[in-house]
Formats: sequence, C-alpha cells, structure tokens
Amino acid sequence: MVESGDRRYGPAPLPQPRGPVSAALHDALTSAPHDLPADLASEFDGVDPIDNEDLQLTLFLCYELHYRGWRGVDDRWEWQPSLIALRSRAEAVFEAAVRALAGPQPPLLDGRMASALAAAVAADDGPALSAYLQQRATHEQFREFVMHRSIYHLREADPHSWALPRLGGPAKAALVEIQVDEYGGGRLDRMHAELFRVTLERLGLDNGYGAYLDAVPAVTLAGNNLMSLFGLHRRLRGALLGHLAAYEMTSSLPNRRYGRGLRRLGLDKAATRFYDEHVEADAVHEQIAAHDMCGGLVRVEPHLAADVLFGASAALALDRLFAAWTLDSWQAGRSSLRPRGPGAPITLHVDEPHRATGSETASLMTGLAC
Repeated sequence: MVESGDRRYGPAPLPQPRGPVSAALHDALTSAPHDLPADLASEFDGVDPIDNEDLQLTLFLCYELHYRGWRGVDDRWEWQPSLIALRSRAEAVFEAAVRALAGPQPPLLDGRMASALAAAVAADDGPALSAYLQQRATHEQFREFVMHRSIYHLREADPHSWALPRLGGPAKAALVEIQVDEYGGGRLDRMHAELFRVTLERLGLDNGYGAYLDAVPAVTLAGNNLMSLFGLHRRLRGALLGHLAAYEMTSSLPNRRYGRGLRRLGLDKAATRFYDEHVEADAVHEQIAAHDMCGGLVRVEPHLAADVLFGASAALALDRLFAAWTLDSWQAGRSSLRPRGPGAPITLHVDEPHRATGSETASLMTGLAC
C-alpha cells in the first residue's frame, strides 16, 4: 500500500472521476485488487477518444500505476489482469484515433531520418501559443499554461526513459546523453522537474506532484497519455523516440519566448530558469535526437522508420490540439482549465490570439518539450 509522504515527490491522490468508467475504476482502486466488470470499456465504443474526459482520465489512472502510483492505492493494482484488459481496450481506441490524426507517413528516402523529422516539424501549422505567451498573455493566463504543463514537467523525461532497456548501440547512447541532462546530471537542484517546481512556486502555484490533475481537460491528459502509450509498449519504441525528437526539435525558440513572457510580467530569474535552461540544452539535444538517436535506431532497425515518423507526427498533432484549445478558450473569454478544477479562473478577457502564417510557423510553435 502506498502511503502519503512528501507530496512534491510521492504519489498524488486519486483525481475525481469524469464519467462512468473512471468512476468505477476510481472506486475499485480504493479497495484491494479485484476483478473489474468485463464490459466496462464498452462505454468507449464510438466515442471521440482524444477529447473524451472519461477515457483520458481512465487511461491516466491506469498509466500512473506504472509511475509513482496513487496515494492509498495498493501497488498490486499495477498488473491486475482485468485492469490491464480495460487499459488495453481504451488504448486501442486512443491509438486508432491518434494514427488517423497523424495520417500516413511518407517513405524514408536513403535513410535520411534527420531530414524527414525536420520536414515534419517544418510542415506543422499549429497555433502560435508561444508567441501569445511572450507578447500578450496575462499573469493568470500564464499561470494556466503552467498548470497544464505541470502534469508532464513534474515527471519530465520519465516517459521517454522507458525506452532505455529496449535499445542498444548508438540510439541508446544518444538517449542516455539527452536524459542525463534532463535529470540534471544527478543533481537534484538541476533536474528539469525541480527547475519547473521553482517556476510553479514563483507563480504562486501548488508544486505538489499531480496537484492540477482535476483542473486540466482531456486534451492535456491526452498529450501525457500518448507518451505513456508509446513508453509502455515495446512495439512502439520507435514512436517513443520520434516523439522525443519532436519535443527536442521544437523546444529552443518557444522556451526563449516563454522566458521573455515571464520577464515581461515581472517574474525573476529563478522563475525563468526552467525555460532559459531549455533554450541552450535543447539546441544541442535537437541534433542528438534527430541524427544519433532516431538515425541510429533506424540504421540498426530500418523497419522502425515509419514508427519514428508516426511518433513525431503524433506529438505535433496533439500539441496542435492543445494550443488550439488554449487559445480558443482565452479568445472566448473563458479559462482553458476545467470549470470546476482547483485554481481555475472564472472569466478571462483577451484580444483575438495571433496565429502564425507562412514562414512564422516553424519559429512560433508551441514548444512541445518546453
């Protein structure tokens, strides 16, 4: 049984259910492991999974058992057969939707993986959330953005570390090089998750692990669930590396914009250090991820090339949805958080957000790994 401890690092409490399946799973997890109803996942038949609150929370509840677990929940639930069956059915619906969203991947020419990844990034036409945060976001809007991102950043790098035991050779060495930086070279105060925790503090937000799970919508959970889906399936190891490459290749300039946005709002150097750190680190990581990690993987396992490109395209597509949701919410004068989520502002008033056009797109991307 997982006990409560330091809430910055220990397991989070179970979030509130968002529908019949997550409610049934929530209730089950409060008891000793037992069989779940076999037909529970039938509730997901025919739904649009990416914005379905019940499905995304159900997946998140299942996946977190493989990370830090849930406060007060028996660790034996992690591999309980009927829970894995439920997760598998929800995953199948989610993965099919993501594949449809990402679309077919072009054939890799002459093994030029880095060029193919760069082309995928350059072709992405997402809303310019980073530009808006730099130039126009209010203090409360920036707080909202950080709440969304806290779901990933407080466990930053962990989903991609699932690939380490599944790789060998150049790809593994490259991934280790990236992850060492993400984990601060073994120093707690330099871990990216710790730097982000300081940003939360400077913005007057809760820095506890999973503190804003009840506040964020399905589209935010979907982006996090995608990493777990890729990370927990060996067959998707290529997609996981492609996902990480997309993160690293779309990070430096947006993070510079986030730092500038916080400085515009009067925040100090400690608040911007997380973003400032990524400006330099990810400029290097971009090359390692595309050439050494993904390129190295495909040289050893050429049949995984399409999976790598799928992972990158999926990461870009889901972040595009997140950016559109956030900017559209602010344009409509409402919070981008769930209405009843803790810390969600009631009403916001902003001008119409700027959207990137033409050559702006590549430089004004939302910044997946921010």
